Amino acid sequence: MSTLFTHFFDKINQISPQEAKFTQGLGDIALMPKTLYFYGKMPQNMVKTVAIVGSRHNTRYGEEVAYKLAYELGKRGVIVVSGLAFGIDSIGHRGCLDAGGTTVAVLGTPINEIYPREHKGLAKEIIEKNGAIISEYAPGSKVYPKVSFLERNRIISGLSDIVVVVEAAERSGSLNTATHALAQGKEVYAVPGNITSPYSQGCNKLISQGATPYTEPDDILRVIFPEEYVRKHRKSKIQGLIGDNDVETAILSSLAEGLRSGDDIMRNSKLPPEVFNQSVTMLEIKGRIRSLGMNNWGLC
Repeated sequence: MSTLFTHFFDKINQISPQEAKFTQGLGDIALMPKTLYFYGKMPQNMVKTVAIVGSRHNTRYGEEVAYKLAYELGKRGVIVVSGLAFGIDSIGHRGCLDAGGTTVAVLGTPINEIYPREHKGLAKEIIEKNGAIISEYAPGSKVYPKVSFLERNRIISGLSDIVVVVEAAERSGSLNTATHALAQGKEVYAVPGNITSPYSQGCNKLISQGATPYTEPDDILRVIFPEEYVRKHRKSKIQGLIGDNDVETAILSSLAEGLRSGDDIMRNSKLPPEVFNQSVTMLEIKGRIRSLGMNNWGLC
């Protein structure tokens, strides 16, 4: 790793994608960048990353969805990757930062040309909070924005484990990011939207083509942290079998084992009929079990 020169907020660094764990995945994408230039710090550990991308002209709905997702990801230590653009990109960065998380921005301009200029303050905050601003274009490079911004999308998806498209018009650059993600074998989520909204047409189209609908942060978190969600589900299931007394717990446990007949439950739990009948009535009133008819019962 070498330092080119001091500029902007601090020094501009350069690396090849294979030099850092965070960027090694770029070695498997089409048109792997030979060199990456960046401000700030590349994440050092093998962390989970999620790209949040979308329209520059977002709605209030898109803002709420993007911010909440980014905030929850940042709070859990997941790195949020986006493109520093107006709209959903900057909202994703902001939500992650507000949660105390780390976020990475990929530019479609030379590294010394922060774009849009209005987001220099946001870029500075990303750097100050242990994130990075990345570009494959050296300082002073001549680029063609219509090409370079599309080219950088392959890097956004390449750095990410999952890509979430929050809002996108039918011809949005975010759809280009989704296309790269699919080609790279990444999972793509899209936020369903109003079918009459032009800013949801792209997302709705992605879903119709097989993208996974995104409805809440847990959609992503349970994929990123599967073991934790298995434990959480198991704990919830166990808690669901605890009644307000030992008799109720015995009945709930019998039902969880697959017993349905009242006679079988009484034999299994060794309960006299009068105690069983009183307890199942209370459990039914509490909404814990339901009658299946003919003295058969099931969990609610």
